[in-house]
Amino acid sequence: MNKKLLQLPFCDLEFYENYVIGIIKDGITICENETDIVTKAAHLFFKKMPFVYISKRINSYAVNPVIYQSLSKNKNMIGFAVVSNNYSSLTSAEVEKLFYERPFGIFNAIDEAKRWANTLLRSYNKD
Repeated sequence: MNKKLLQLPFCDLEFYENYVIGIIKDGITICENETDIVTKAAHLFFKKMPFVYISKRINSYAVNPVIYQSLSKNKNMIGFAVVSNNYSSLTSAEVEKLFYERPFGIFNAIDEAKRWANTLLRSYNKD
């Protein structure tokens, strides 16, 4: 599976056919500005195709949950997944999930999140 890597000052984005994996850098706080930059990059890559964003949480950073209101308006992003082995990250994701109006998956392994994303996209494309 081919991937395209985009390195930004606050994160690395790995673009695949159906999803993008974001790895936020240590010590960052994700707010509207960072969300807008990632959204624009996703639009350039996916055009009008549906996709899932997978957050691979290997570093320590903060997320302002307000960002999920604007992410919910992104018509092409049909789901959001968080992958982590860290209890604190998983607990934070449970709170973040309350702010997102679309499918939101929480996983311990990246392969689980990829399978979930592909299943979500298959069911979306059937509608």
